Amino acid sequence: MTTVFLRVLEADDKAIALLDAVRGQEHTVGRVRFDVDPASFASVPHSPFAYWASDRLRSLFTRLRSIESEGRTAKQGLATADDFRFVRAWWELASQSMGTRWFPFAKGGTFSPFYADVYLVVIWETLGHEMKAWASSLYNNSHWSRILKNVDFFVRPGLTWPRRTNGLSMRVMPAGCIFADKGPAIFIENDDADDLLALACVANSRAFALLVSLQLARTELAQSYEVGLIQDTPVPDLDVSTRNTLASLARRAWALKRSLDTCSESSHSFTLPALLQMQGSSVVARADEWSHHVDAVEAELAHIQCVIDERCFELYGICPDDRNSISESLDSGTLDTTAIAAGDNGEVASVPEPEESGTSVNTARLAAALVRWAVGAAFGRFDARLATGEREFPPEPEPFDPLRACSPGMLTGDDGLLAQEVSDTCPLRLPHAGIMVDDAGHSDDLVTRVRDVFQVVFGAEADAWLEECAQLLGVDLHRWLARGFFETHLKGYSKSRRKAPIYWQLATPTGSYSVWLYAHRANPDTLFLVLNDVVTPKLHHEERRLTSLVQEAGPSPSASQRRDIESRRDFVEELRSFRDEVARVAPLWRPELDDGILVTCAPLWRLVPQHRAWQRETKACWMKLSKGEYDWAHLAMHLWPERVVPKCARDRSLAIAHGLEDEFWADDADGKWASRQIDGATVERLIQERSSAAVKAALANLMAAG
Repeated sequence: MTTVFLRVLEADDKAIALLDAVRGQEHTVGRVRFDVDPASFASVPHSPFAYWASDRLRSLFTRLRSIESEGRTAKQGLATADDFRFVRAWWELASQSMGTRWFPFAKGGTFSPFYADVYLVVIWETLGHEMKAWASSLYNNSHWSRILKNVDFFVRPGLTWPRRTNGLSMRVMPAGCIFADKGPAIFIENDDADDLLALACVANSRAFALLVSLQLARTELAQSYEVGLIQDTPVPDLDVSTRNTLASLARRAWALKRSLDTCSESSHSFTLPALLQMQGSSVVARADEWSHHVDAVEAELAHIQCVIDERCFELYGICPDDRNSISESLDSGTLDTTAIAAGDNGEVASVPEPEESGTSVNTARLAAALVRWAVGAAFGRFDARLATGEREFPPEPEPFDPLRACSPGMLTGDDGLLAQEVSDTCPLRLPHAGIMVDDAGHSDDLVTRVRDVFQVVFGAEADAWLEECAQLLGVDLHRWLARGFFETHLKGYSKSRRKAPIYWQLATPTGSYSVWLYAHRANPDTLFLVLNDVVTPKLHHEERRLTSLVQEAGPSPSASQRRDIESRRDFVEELRSFRDEVARVAPLWRPELDDGILVTCAPLWRLVPQHRAWQRETKACWMKLSKGEYDWAHLAMHLWPERVVPKCARDRSLAIAHGLEDEFWADDADGKWASRQIDGATVERLIQERSSAAVKAALANLMAAG
């Protein structure tokens, strides 16, 4: 039995279009009338009303095997339900903990076929022992597998995709990754790289997108690509020659997209900022070269996508008439590389309009990225030898190779740490203990160290490059580093709602004086070094200068002398307040990067008044820590053991986090965990072992400060 379906969605005047369709007249805008046997809907999973599709298209679901067959499978991953506790950005953590305690975490993201950096990590030490204990306590103590799904597939290479995004985009998931419910994954039986890459081509084709849309009875791409939807989508059989051809196309697309990511500091692929990958004689010239390079890459990517689409239409046997049923919204040929091309480490953004001066915002961003890299090189994070040619670029990895703990552009030894033999060959003098200051004339003045980096890279032309960067930034280098750098750094190192800057600016209330710390060099002695070796000598120096000004002015100072004295006195008072705050926090601050950057910085919130948004974030985190919301953190145990230790007796995941599982918990003969019977004296001993009178006194002083 045939049923008539009328479609007038595209018509400007729907009433006239509907009347014409009823009369059987042709309409100028798209096809309006569809005569379909509803029984044919049953050939598509869930029998959607895909009336606009031909019988030929619907029959593909019965003629071809689905994703979930022939050794292929699509799986949903884990839902942590507490990302703040269990998830970090990869750059937050010590590199030696990667692959042992923390693992790359594919958790969706933005539309990006073939390649997208896996920039999150999740704690999965001892096969997720801590997270499993936490998950088991949820939902009336149900089994952990209720939210931690398909763990047997973890760390295998596969394809992953964002479950909710504007367009389906399959991308490589390297070996060693954990995948999420928001980033499901496809696996094949033999983990063969070419088989996976060929499948990526098929799954990123317009033909595959059409078949996905049919299951939802929609002509535009779905906004939610659930695992079941992908599992039921058919794929064509591939002979060896076709598989190899598609795999080659996917590998090239992956390499092209990865090449654009090599200028993003927060990417595992980072080598050098965009301007240092070009050869022009000025910032503007190199920015133009980079723009042309990006255009060429995007053009090749678009060509590859067209080749893939044409080949997959042929493999599916989809004729030209059926191809026309695909909406323009299925066009996945334009790959979004805007944010990468701009050298901006933030989320994908639109291309900005030119400034009134005629210089594009992108050029200014590229200049800012160059200065940001110079700051990283000055701290010893990035290797300036890549820019000078003293070190060769490492070879490109294979798509499914496990992610390295450090990006190729970082100054590291084989173990991922700043090895002594590596730092000895660095052409720069690195700051002691990762501390620099905003203080002209100081041996570790940040501006001076950045100039040193430019000198190493550009030689005699260093001043000209610095001047051009300053012009593009609209402010001199000193002021930009003091007032603008942290904002751009914070944006570049914030993703998935995680704010995780690794260079920390501690400043006086007006920002007139700053001390900079590098997260990966911070330790319990860092603030004592800041106090005793940096701030106190600076204060004494400024006090002497103030005394000298007062003495030189005599009993009847001039108006200008009074202004100078008053300005100097205000600065000295700011330094005293800054010193006092550093002295207040130093005895209790014990940075532990496993806690995450925000928790680690929380006790320092009074020391970041120059950036109100970051101060609000750190203060809010400190308030929550104080109230016991983050007692899984090492910092919580360090400051409040009397609160945290007893909780470990009630919460096994906390006991695991703090190394107290054996003290408080035991598994019975059935493999179930039960709390041990512990007397009060034992609990008190555990508390005292983790307590410090000096820390308690410092904490009381800090809390009293409000």
